[in-house]
Amino acid sequence: MTYDTFQQLNYLWMAVAVIIFTVLIKVTAPYGRHTSTHWGPQISNRLGWVLMEIPGMTVVIFFVLTNLPVQNAVTYILVSFYIFHYINRTFIFPFRIHTKGKKMPLVITCMAVCFNLVTGFLLGYYFGHFAHYAGSYFAQANFIVGALLFSAGMYINWKYDNKLIHLRQPGDTNYVIPVGGLFNFVSCPNLLGEIFEWTGFAILCWNLPALSFLVWTVANLIPRALSHHKWYKHRFADYPARRKAVFPFIL
Repeated sequence: MTYDTFQQLNYLWMAVAVIIFTVLIKVTAPYGRHTSTHWGPQISNRLGWVLMEIPGMTVVIFFVLTNLPVQNAVTYILVSFYIFHYINRTFIFPFRIHTKGKKMPLVITCMAVCFNLVTGFLLGYYFGHFAHYAGSYFAQANFIVGALLFSAGMYINWKYDNKLIHLRQPGDTNYVIPVGGLFNFVSCPNLLGEIFEWTGFAILCWNLPALSFLVWTVANLIPRALSHHKWYKHRFADYPARRKAVFPFIL
């Protein structure tokens, strides 16, 4: 594949993200608290998480490992940021959440698998075939800023995921209003953290596939945050009126 063709695939993939964004603004994805039996067969929530998260990581690792002589340490460090996130998301997070007995539609899992396969292919193919980072790349401003933003975003994401997990005891099905920290400003600080995380990744990698991944992250998470925010306001009459969905004071 030529680099020009590869770039065109990335632009096409970002265009699809824009279309999906417009759909998700109107249609709430039926998983988590929004799960619906009207979307066909369902599978275990934990199994669904593992199945839909593992393909992207696997594909990226495949392309990098099959082109080992071509790349240098910079490429491996950049890829490690992505892998580190998905190790947690695939093998740790699903077994920490209190979702015993909960289901998700199989179609959601399949769509997520397709998304991660395409994203993993674009990232993996770039790092395996086109990436050429100088050894001094670690000293460049975009790497430093991107790494800091990625780390801060991951911290926020993990911290508020953890708070949400511990809002309820195992077996407790009642929802409560989360409070404290960034929850005083937005309904979904964990999603805000993930947006920061992949913004940092796009900056530190400085390539088109990382940018397309960020575009897809925004296209998925902003509608998700808006749906959560609407759900909270509908469920709790005393929900704080000044809270926004994902960006403090803005949205």
